[in-house]
Amino acid sequence: MKKLNSLIIAVFTGLTAFGQIPFNYDVQIVSKTVPNFPGVHSFAHGQANGKWVIIGGRRDGLHARQPFNAFPEASNNTDIFVIDPVTEQLWSASLNGLPTSVKEQLQTTNMNFHQEGDTLYLLGGYGYSATVADHITFPNLTSVVVTDLIDAVVQGTSIDALFKQITEQNFAVSGGHLATLGDTFYLVGGNRFDGRYNPMGNPTYVQTYVDGIRKFTIDNSGSQLSFANYSEIIDQVHLHRRDYNLVPQIYPNGEDGLMISSGVFQIGVDAPFLYPVDITANGYAPQTAFNQYLSNYHSPIVGVYHGTSNAMHSLFFGGMSQYYYSNGTLVQDNAVPFVKTISRVSRDASGNLMEVVFPNEMPGLIGASAEFIQNETLPMSSTGVILLDQITADSVMIGHVVGGIATTTLNPFTANNTVSTSASNGIYEVWLKRNDLATIQAIDGNNPFNVAIHPNPTDGDLTIELALPQAGLVHLFVTSVDGKIVYDKEMSPSNGTVFKLNCQEARLAKGTYMFNFVYDGKFSRIEKVILTK
Repeated sequence: MKKLNSLIIAVFTGLTAFGQIPFNYDVQIVSKTVPNFPGVHSFAHGQANGKWVIIGGRRDGLHARQPFNAFPEASNNTDIFVIDPVTEQLWSASLNGLPTSVKEQLQTTNMNFHQEGDTLYLLGGYGYSATVADHITFPNLTSVVVTDLIDAVVQGTSIDALFKQITEQNFAVSGGHLATLGDTFYLVGGNRFDGRYNPMGNPTYVQTYVDGIRKFTIDNSGSQLSFANYSEIIDQVHLHRRDYNLVPQIYPNGEDGLMISSGVFQIGVDAPFLYPVDITANGYAPQTAFNQYLSNYHSPIVGVYHGTSNAMHSLFFGGMSQYYYSNGTLVQDNAVPFVKTISRVSRDASGNLMEVVFPNEMPGLIGASAEFIQNETLPMSSTGVILLDQITADSVMIGHVVGGIATTTLNPFTANNTVSTSASNGIYEVWLKRNDLATIQAIDGNNPFNVAIHPNPTDGDLTIELALPQAGLVHLFVTSVDGKIVYDKEMSPSNGTVFKLNCQEARLAKGTYMFNFVYDGKFSRIEKVILTK
């Protein structure tokens, strides 16, 4: 298993523009009802022929603060649901007849999943294992043919022989995302969490972040699954993320890719990341020149592309966010509350990024750990980006927001009031309505923090100059060519804004390094430094 050089592949070309990137559509949310759908969050899904299949997730609300009461087995989703959103019909089948290893994995929370053609792949997931007698992250990759599964559930026939499964410890990941670029699968971010959840950090669990991107191919042609061509990209600073959003992209040069949006937690700071990371087949690039403020945890997302203007738009629905609008004012709440916000991040033909909040909101504090199930009849790219300029109608239903966690209060976790939350059975159509006169409220996502390092290259001593818009702590993380942190240092403005670093005293050997600066837990900058001896 090889590890790729994270410094060589990273190209830091982030651009930002506090201007306007046209998106001549309003967003309309329309509630639907599917009788007897019990509500579920943090689930996996697939679709075929107008029907959805929902697997795994949880039937309770937000996890409790107390370890003994967090992620109880009794609230696992132990049924597979099939929904026809047009006829509003629901079918279900129990997992109980499946082989034990399959049954246990398929009732976990936050599995990484991806549908490729008619096959749904489910990887990892966190939950209780009766076999181990503890909560674990499952080291499994499971596949199922979606049409076969839907047909069996609808017809009431056995599902027991429909699944294939293999075990691989590198697949023990929860809270990341699984996607494909070409024939290669990308397992992006996430963490391995074994033991009972404990918000106080007491030793009831072991947690290891992926800190990277795991790439591989899958052979599903025979009676058993197999994988090959495994490699890893490691970056302990910029890819140290879980519970984020991964949005498919079409980049200005026409290349397919993915965008990591936000996620948690920054190293040493109990706060979400605010800048995105772009991923293509050629590597990844943190876009630290731009901050996205309005969506920080996993929520329903969809990517739409307008080819005529070469503009990419990523839409976000509700969820949880450190920032939200209240009566037209941008509010910062470090408890990262549930929000009603509908927003977009747009990228123009030059690569400039901007964030916009829509004037309307979700019909409640919903969207966290919900999913966006796209309208499969629309024209899409190979990665699932909706191609807007191939749609001639002025009004189009682009998909549905399904399930998630519902709450009546902004911060039920910090208030120790998770009993006020529940698994939502809400299903909402999302419509785009053309409006050439649509007004926008753009957010200034520019990064005012700058760094200068000299001399560079250097044979030993460095001078670091910080340009700070106001006083605030700066944390330096130095990463080596394999993406690992080899040195870190706090820089306080009370000691000035010019700092000396002796590389020999810092035990930095000859080579190439990335100097990663985080200012006030909010703004980041990256500088490449070459040490010549």
